[in-house]
Amino acid sequence: MIRIFQLPTYSQQKVFSLSEVENFNEIQKNIAWIDLQDPTAEEIKEVEEFYKINFPTRQQQEEIETSSRYREEAGIIKINSTFVNIVPQTTVLEEHEISFIVTEKILFSLRYFDSRVIYETVKKIKQLPAVFVNPSKIFIAILEARVDFDADLIESVSKYVAEISKKISYENKLDDKMILKISECQDLTMSLREALFDKQRVLSSLHRNEDLMVENENRLRIIIKDINSLIEHANFNFTRLEYLQHSFVGLLNIEQNKVIKIFTVASLVFMPPTLIASIYGMNFQFMPELGLKIAYPVALFLMAISSIIPLAIFKKKKWL
Repeated sequence: MIRIFQLPTYSQQKVFSLSEVENFNEIQKNIAWIDLQDPTAEEIKEVEEFYKINFPTRQQQEEIETSSRYREEAGIIKINSTFVNIVPQTTVLEEHEISFIVTEKILFSLRYFDSRVIYETVKKIKQLPAVFVNPSKIFIAILEARVDFDADLIESVSKYVAEISKKISYENKLDDKMILKISECQDLTMSLREALFDKQRVLSSLHRNEDLMVENENRLRIIIKDINSLIEHANFNFTRLEYLQHSFVGLLNIEQNKVIKIFTVASLVFMPPTLIASIYGMNFQFMPELGLKIAYPVALFLMAISSIIPLAIFKKKKWL
C-alpha cells in the first residue's frame, strides 16, 4: 500500500498505484511524504521509476555496515534503521527494518510492518501541518517519535527488572524459572541497546550534513542527547540484571548447601549406631555379649547415645 501525504494543507491518500491518485501531476508540488507499507514489487518499481530513486532490498535493509545504514549521494540521503517493539504481555522483542530516502522535496519510507511510531508521527503532522512543510522536518519528527517510544520500552524493562528484584530474597521461595526471566531481560536489553547504537550512528552522520542541519540543528542535538541518556539507562539495566543473576545464583547455592548440610549431619548421626548394629549383627559363634539377658537393651542404649552425642556436639558448635 502507498500512502501519499500532501502539505502544507494536510491530506492523506491510500492507494495501490500512483495512477489511482486523482490529478496526480497537479498535486506533485504539494507531496511531502510517500510511505510504502508492505508494498508489492510492482508498487516499489512504479515509485522508483517515477521518482528516479532506488529502494534497498530486504537483504540490504538488514546489513549492518555503516555504508549500508547511511549513505549520501547527489543530494539524496538513504538511511536504513531498526525499529524494535515488545510483543504485548511478553518479553519477546520484534525487530523490523525500515528504509528512508530523504530528497530535497519528498521523504520516502519503505517498511514491512505496522508501526506505532509512524502512526504517532502522522497524528502530529495532522495536528500541525504547517510545521512539517519539508521532508527533513518530517524525518526528524519520525526520529523524535522513535526515541520517545524507545524510552517507553526501556522504562517498561526497568519496571520488569524491579519486579524480578523484589522476588529474589531469603523470604521468598526461589523459582528456577527466575534465572530464565533474567536471561530474557538481558537479551531484551542488549537488543534495545543495539537499536539505540544504530540510531546513534545515523544521527552522528546526519549531524555532519550541513544542509539538513540548517533547520534542524537544535532538534538533532536534543535527539542525540536523549539517545545517549537511553544508552546509559540500558547499560544500567544490564548491570543490574548481572547483579540480580549473581544474587540469585548465590542464594540458590546457599539453599543447596543447606540441603547438603542436612544430609551430611544425618549421615554422621546415624554412622555410630550403624557401626554398633553391624558389629552385633556379625554371625560369630563366640560373642560373650550375646548371652546376656540385657544385651539387646544395652545395644539399643549405645546406639541412642552414639546418635545423641554428635547432635549435642554440632549444637554446641552452632553447626545446626
